[in-house]
Parts: sequence; C-alpha cells; structure tokens
Amino acid sequence: MKADVIVVGAGPTGLMLACELALAGVRTRVLERRAEPQRDSRALSLHPRSVELMDQRGLLDRFLPLGRTVPGWHFAGLPTHLDFGALDSRHGYTLFLAQARTEAILAERARELGVEISRGHETLGVSQDGDGVEVEVRVPGGGTETVHGRYAVGCDGGRSTVRQAAGIGFPGADETLTGMLGDFTAVDPRPGALDAARARGVIVAPLEGGVTRFVCLDPERIRVPTREPVTLEEFRASLIRITGSDCGVAGPRWLSRFGNATRLAERYRAGRVLLAGDAAHIHFPAAGQGLNTGLQDAANLGWKLAAEVGGWAPPGLLDSYDGERRPVGRSVTENTEVQTLLAELTLVGQYQRPASALRGLLDGLLGIPEVNRRLAEQVSALGTRYPATDPDADPLVGRRMPDVGLTAAGSEAIRVYELLVGGRYVLLSLAGGAAVREVVDAGWGSRVTAVDADLHDGREDLDGVTEVLVRPDGHIAWATRTTDGGARRDERARALTTWAGTPSRKEPA
Repeated sequence: MKADVIVVGAGPTGLMLACELALAGVRTRVLERRAEPQRDSRALSLHPRSVELMDQRGLLDRFLPLGRTVPGWHFAGLPTHLDFGALDSRHGYTLFLAQARTEAILAERARELGVEISRGHETLGVSQDGDGVEVEVRVPGGGTETVHGRYAVGCDGGRSTVRQAAGIGFPGADETLTGMLGDFTAVDPRPGALDAARARGVIVAPLEGGVTRFVCLDPERIRVPTREPVTLEEFRASLIRITGSDCGVAGPRWLSRFGNATRLAERYRAGRVLLAGDAAHIHFPAAGQGLNTGLQDAANLGWKLAAEVGGWAPPGLLDSYDGERRPVGRSVTENTEVQTLLAELTLVGQYQRPASALRGLLDGLLGIPEVNRRLAEQVSALGTRYPATDPDADPLVGRRMPDVGLTAAGSEAIRVYELLVGGRYVLLSLAGGAAVREVVDAGWGSRVTAVDADLHDGREDLDGVTEVLVRPDGHIAWATRTTDGGARRDERARALTTWAGTPSRKEPA
C-alpha cells in the first residue's frame, strides 16, 4: 500500500494518530521497530480528557470493561487528591488501564480502518522535498527499504530518529533524579502488609494477571543514571530503607529506571515532517500525564493533517497544530518539573524540613475547591483551551464542547459526542427552524455534519447560543448568539470557510 502519511512508532500516540487519519480516509502506514507489541506497560492511566476522546470516537466500550475508574488523582503525591469528579465532564475519573491494553485496542481499531502496521521495521532516516517524504527503513531479515509518502509523523519517543532527521532541536534539562519501578508476581500476601509502603510514598498498584507494581524514589539511589539496569537486590534494599521491609517482592517481571530529563521540541513541524507524543516532549512521569498528552496531540493533529492531504485545508490549519499543542507541551513539562522538584527537595537531607512544610502548605491549598479545580483541570486536560484567532469571538471558542444531550429534528435523543464518531465537524443549530443541513450539505457536506437540534440539558454557558461549530477533536471552532437570520447566515458561511475550507459547490441563497 502506498501511504499518504507514514507514522513512525506504534505506541499509543502513533496508533491513535493512525486511527484518526484512516477515519478521514487517509492511507496510513505505521512503522514500528519492535517485532512484537510491548508486553510491559510504563503508563497505567487514561485521564478524563483522553477518556472523552475515546467516547467521541465510539471506542469507550472497548476500554471501560478492561480498566478501573478512579475519581481522584494526585499532584506531587500530596495527600489531598485532585477531585476529577467535580469537573465538567461525563467522565470525571481516571481509567486505570495498562498501556499495553490501550495499545492493543488502538491497534485493533487501526487495522479495522485499513491501517498497515509494519512491525520489525526500524526507521534509519527521513528526507523530504516539496512533493513528499522518504523514510529509510531496516526491515526484518536485515535489508533496507525506502518508504514513500506525502507526510511523515514522528511518534517514536524521546530519542526520536524522525525529529533528529528533520533537524528539530530538543532543548531542555538533563536528568538530575531517577526513580525505580518494578512489576512483581509475588508480594507479601498478609492483609495490610503493603500499607506501610504506601504510607512512606511508595506507589503500590495491582495490575492484571496477579502482578503488583511498585514505584519508589530512594534517597540513596536518586542519582543513579537511567542507563544503569535495576536489579532485584537493589529494589529490595531500597524498599527496606524506605519502608523497613522488602514487602515480599519476588518474581520480577519487569524492572526499570526512569528519570526527570525534561525537553520540548523547538517546533512540532518542519515542512512535511511533524512530531507528536514523546518525540515532541519528555518529562518526569509526575501525575501520569505523558501518554495522555500524546493521545491529545494525535487527536489535534489527525484531522488537520487529513484536511491537508485531502486538499481542502484552509490556510494555516496544519500550522495551528504547533500553535495549539506546543503551549500545552510546555505547560505539562513545567508542571511536572514543579512536582519533581518538590519530590527531590523532600528526599535531600538539608531540605527535608522546609520541603515538608512546603508540602503541608500546598496540601492545604488543595483543600480550597477553586485551587483543586484549577490543578485538576490542568492534569486531566479538561481545562485545555485553544486560543481564538478572532478577538471578537464568542467566549466559548477554543473550549471543549460539553457533551450535552440533544433532540435532533426527526430523531431520538442523542449526545454531542455521538455526533463526533465519524471524525467530522459538527454544526449544531440550536435556534430552531434554521434548516442548516441543506445549506451545509450544498457546500461542505463531505466535511461537516449539520444538525438542527434542541438542548436537553440547561447550561448557563450555552444560554443564548444559536449555532455552534464543533471541531472533529471536540473543541469549539465558532459559536454565535445572533438571532438575526441573515447575519447568522453570513457568520456561518465565514466560519465554515475559515475552518472547513472553500465550499465544494455554491451555497444556496
């Protein structure tokens, strides 16, 4: 299959992007260095915004039965948890689910959509010209192959070959602190035996298949570089130092060391080469934001790149990927650096007392609902809002569209997210009798789903809104409260042209 887009990396970001592209009809090929799917899972959580994205694509029923929902989450390991349940979402929880499961579900969906996933294909280099890209690949058996496409996207991790080949800088800070994680098939089985470990800051999480994960920061081992392998003896010794017991850990399935190197790509696009996920940003795994940020990169990029491939993207649409997602990457790297610094100060002898006082102060602040909500919105990504290019835009523009219930003309009740399953724009007329479907179908019918609907849910933020254009990623592109039919028609035409490109046929008067 000749690909329009070559995605390098079959982790969650690459597979999510492949699904988004294929849903829009883009011929997509994924190149993955590993011959087999990853068995062990570094990440274990899907935060609320990522859960919403799966809901928007009709995939949530594949995820929920395999995971466990958790309404609260942590910031810097402070005792007072972030209350995701208080946020404005049907999915105010984290779904505790191993990364390997997430990858398997997305790979299955990608294949259903016709994506070619080539495992055992190691990317060696990428070149581009005005017409397309060439990706040099080492194939199984040791030979090489040149894969041609129109665009390439590096989803190949922090050491991204694609990023380096594109000449994109990756400035930031080297690691100064490392931690250890271990997945064990045996632990102390006595009731409450692991509570002391949890009380002393060790993360203890049951995984499927009888495996238990431990994550710890040992003050005596936090300067050990990530390149040094972790041994069972080291892990046991660290647990004894931290908790007074080795917690009965045995039968290690996976041992790994992770660090706080923090970097952000200088840009997310260089011509026909783009970056997403860890190829664009790396950081300490504080609050479990890395995988989720990558999924959200993919959700932002997929439909924009598909529009470019399809030839109808309005000017600047693809460039807006960098403009919208790179600030999010910067925000995530900054908040993880704050969390990591707090953890490091707590571990270093001369700072332990003031660090403990600082933790107490911050924990008290998390008890204030407004503060808790602010940080919960950031970590969950429900607070992500993209800047409006029009200074006179409605206050809703750039925000997530709430998943309100609707009654569409001539149909049963439906949720907004159900309308997004096809990955198209959705234009909602909430004014009654606007008959937007005929107007949209005449010019943008292949790109926009138009619905005349009545709201089920009364919401103050939607009071007076007569029409709203929802992007394929669920954010609001345009909204109006204009009641004058002629003025609204003109606004609508401008918004559709700005976001969905030139109409394919003349719009009826």
